[in-house]
Amino acid sequence: MQLRLWCILTSLWERKTAQTLLVILVVFLLIADHVKKRRPKNFPPGPLLFPFIGTIVDFKQPIHLILQKLIGRYGNIFSVQFGNLTFVVVNGCQLVKEALIHQAEVFADRPHIPLLREIFKGLGLISSNGRIWRQQRKFVLSALKSIGVSFEERIQEESRYLTEAIEEEKGQPFDPHYKINSAVSNIISSITFGERFEYHDSQFQELLHLLSETLLLIGNFWGQLYNAFPWLMRWVPGPHNKIFKHWEKLKYFVKGVIAKHKGDWNSSETRNFIDCYLKEIEKSKDDSISYFNEENLLCCTLDLFLTGTETAATTIRWALLYMAVYPKIQEKVQTEIETVIGQSRQPMMDDKENMPYTNAVLNEVQRMGNVVPINVPRMATSDTTLAGFHLPKGTTLIPNLTSIMVDKNVWETPDTFNPEHFLENGQFRKREAFLPFSAGKRVCPGEQLARTELFIFFTTLIQKFTFRAPENVELNFEFTISLTRCPKPFQICAVSRC
Repeated sequence: MQLRLWCILTSLWERKTAQTLLVILVVFLLIADHVKKRRPKNFPPGPLLFPFIGTIVDFKQPIHLILQKLIGRYGNIFSVQFGNLTFVVVNGCQLVKEALIHQAEVFADRPHIPLLREIFKGLGLISSNGRIWRQQRKFVLSALKSIGVSFEERIQEESRYLTEAIEEEKGQPFDPHYKINSAVSNIISSITFGERFEYHDSQFQELLHLLSETLLLIGNFWGQLYNAFPWLMRWVPGPHNKIFKHWEKLKYFVKGVIAKHKGDWNSSETRNFIDCYLKEIEKSKDDSISYFNEENLLCCTLDLFLTGTETAATTIRWALLYMAVYPKIQEKVQTEIETVIGQSRQPMMDDKENMPYTNAVLNEVQRMGNVVPINVPRMATSDTTLAGFHLPKGTTLIPNLTSIMVDKNVWETPDTFNPEHFLENGQFRKREAFLPFSAGKRVCPGEQLARTELFIFFTTLIQKFTFRAPENVELNFEFTISLTRCPKPFQICAVSRC
């Protein structure tokens, strides 16, 4: 009897000890995490931080709107933490330019964002740093300039295919999403792969759908959760796992294109970007510190395909939506097109200088469309001071472009679609607080290509069609967050003007 009681008492004590140890362990972890997350001295202020979670926000809300609300409480520079990630958010034109232009060398690197790190492995253009990034960026800019046929000629040719595809709708309601994505993607495809695809090509459409869904998953609630808690989300089932499956399919396609190019490659002939890169690999094969290899070729090509499709195509979709909602503005654009270009020839970039209203409308579409609401994060390469706050080396910086695009101190009617923001006495007016392509060392390398695409595609479409809402349908500007801020699916009517 006594032995049995002793066993019971021992068992109870052991359980009590285990519970006590567990409590001590939990308390220790909470304290350790609190110390780890505690803001350094003279670091930008921000919301209260909670153990393990950091800043409590509703990830189902668009992150750029969450950050906009915090400006009112903390000013133009503040810090937030999501899981293991700490960000310093900079807002307003002057402070963003101070960071990206005046301290360009300090904020030239990319931080280790878990999803981007998993996908690109620190290679390519978007997420690479240091010598890899400098080498790849310099080469890409040089290669794009050296490719024979000009951007303008390619875009003019593709705009003809696009108008033909839209004419097939015969003025009936249709969703312009994948027609526009096909056209814009064909520009970067012809530059990188050396070929364009038919809009009805099933493989091409699958690629575009894979790309759209991948970017949507990266930018939505699941992607944000993965970045905040990668150690947990790697083991959790959910839609975020599609990101990696889709990316593998995209890589498989591009690897096939590269293999085909290697099979018929001629070093004396550079037909496209892949040929240029293969030539550079051959030239630098004896260089022990060269980063020109097939893995970087794959990542750079995917970078170009991704960025060369999504942002410009999304902007054009916003442009058609705004024209359908504001028919009087569309009429004024058409009047200017009739005056400068007419109906008998295609628009060209030389026309842009003589079309201030059309140019102003396009700029206002970019401002209101706000396709890249927060810039891809930067990382401090050394200790620095910004707005009087100390930012240690390794600090991750988010330039909040939304804060610039809707700044009430800059724009006369920030919440209204108003092309007059970019006009003065009937002439086009450049605005300092207009940074749709970012700024500094990491400014978009395809900016010139994108500007050419936007002008020629938009002007051609408004020249050939009048865009209207379908009968008994009221269009709106609701959006969804992918890696870009894009309009929710909508249908539109394109009435031929010929």
